[in-house]
Amino acid sequence: MSGSILIVDDEKGQRDILSAILSKEGYDIVTVPGGREALEELEKGEFDLLLTDLKMQGMSGMELMERVLAENPGQCVIMMTAHGTIDSAKTAIKMGAFDYLEKPLERDDLILTLQRAFEKINLLKENRVLHKRLAETRMLPNMIGEHPKMMEVAKMINKIAPTSTTVLIYGESGTGKELVARAIHDGSPRRDKAFFAINCAAIPDSLMESELFGHEKGSFTGAGTREIGLFEAAEGGTVFLDEIGEMNIAMQAKLLRAIQEKEIRRVGGKMNIPVDVRIISATNKDLEQETRKGAFREDLFYRLNVIRITLPPLRERGNDILTLANFFLKKYSESSGITLKGISKPALKILLEYSWPGNVRQLESVIERGVLMAESDYIQPEDLPAEVHHEASPAGSLPFEFPAGGISIDELERDLIIKAMQRADWVISKAAPLLGMSYKTLQYRLEKFGIGKPE
Repeated sequence: MSGSILIVDDEKGQRDILSAILSKEGYDIVTVPGGREALEELEKGEFDLLLTDLKMQGMSGMELMERVLAENPGQCVIMMTAHGTIDSAKTAIKMGAFDYLEKPLERDDLILTLQRAFEKINLLKENRVLHKRLAETRMLPNMIGEHPKMMEVAKMINKIAPTSTTVLIYGESGTGKELVARAIHDGSPRRDKAFFAINCAAIPDSLMESELFGHEKGSFTGAGTREIGLFEAAEGGTVFLDEIGEMNIAMQAKLLRAIQEKEIRRVGGKMNIPVDVRIISATNKDLEQETRKGAFREDLFYRLNVIRITLPPLRERGNDILTLANFFLKKYSESSGITLKGISKPALKILLEYSWPGNVRQLESVIERGVLMAESDYIQPEDLPAEVHHEASPAGSLPFEFPAGGISIDELERDLIIKAMQRADWVISKAAPLLGMSYKTLQYRLEKFGIGKPE
C-alpha cells in the first residue's frame, strides 16, 4: 500500500502511535498537532488523505474539514471521534467526509477503512487520467466512423452531457455502452468526480443492495466492518448500471426510492444518507416488453428512460468496420512494438462479410490477435480466427451438413459453450458476449450441462 496521509491530533501519543502503525503499512506520514498547522502543510503540497481528530484545542476537526473542502472539494477526509461525539461525526459524513473512526481506535478497523479510502482515491485518479486522455484524443474507439446512426449518438451525447438527467442506453453486448456512459460523464460538470460502473448481471442478488448502498458492521454474516456502497463513493459523480434488466424486482424498488428521494440507507443502518449521483443505465433487453411481462417495474423504467440512446450493432455500420479495424491495428501495433502496414484486401473482405455478434469488442479482439499472429507486413486471412471465416455462407444456409442420423441440439449448444469458454480463458463475462447471452444465462447453461474448467 502506498499514499500520503496527513494526521492531525493534539495528543502527541496518539500521533506517534498512528504514525508508527501506518508507516509500517507503507504510507507516507506527516503529523501535526492542530488545524492551523495542517493548513500550512496542505499549502506546501498535496496529501491523498487527511486523518483528523474531531475535538481539538483551537480549530476543531469539523472546522478544518470545512476549510479544506472549500479549497479542495476532492480531498479525502476521515474523522476520528470519541463515543460521545458520534453524531457530530455522522454530520461530518453528510458534509463530505469519507468515513469516521471511533476512539479508541482498533488497528484492524483503521487499516480496513484506509484501504477502502485509497481504493476510492485511486479510482478517482484513474478517472482523471481517463478524462485527460479523452480530452486529448477527442474521440472514443466505439465512436470512430461516419455512419449516420453513430453521428446521431455523438450529437445526443454532446447535447445531454452537461445535464444531470438519467440516461438509458440500449445496445447489444460489445457495442460500447459503458464507453458512451463515460463520454457523457466526461462531458458533464461532474467530470472531476467519480465514475463507477457495475454489471448488474455479475452481482448475486443477495449482495446487490450492499454493493450499491453499503452496509453497517454486523448487519449480516461476514459484515465485519462498515462498508460504503457505490452511491456514497460516487458522491457528486456518476453511477453506471450495466445490464439493468437483470436486477430483481425487490432491488428495483429500492433503486427507484434512491433515485426519487436522492438518499440511501445502508444495509442494517437506521440513518438515511443524502446522495447526489447521476444514474446512467444500460441494457440489451427490451425493457418495455419486460415491464409487460412483470419482470421490470414500469415506474422505474420511466425514471431511467428520460433520455434514450440506442447504439447500432457493428454489422449495421457498413464501412465503419474498416475504420475501426484500422484504428485497432494502429493501437495494437504501437502497444506490441510490431510494425504492420495494414490489413490485406482478402482479410478486409472477410471482416466486412462477418456479422460480428460480439460487435466492437469482438472486432478489437480479432484485430489484436491478427497483429500478434501476422507473419508479413499485412494481416492476412490466415491471421484471423476461424469463426470469422465460417460465416461466408449465403443467408439462410448453414455452415455444415446435417448428418444422416440428425443432431442433438443440446450437444451442439454444449459444444458451442465449451468453445466460447475456451476462447475466453474460462471467464464467463468474456464468453457471454461471444454467445449473445447475459452473464446469468451463461452461468445457468454451464450448471445445466455440468461444464467446468478442466483441471
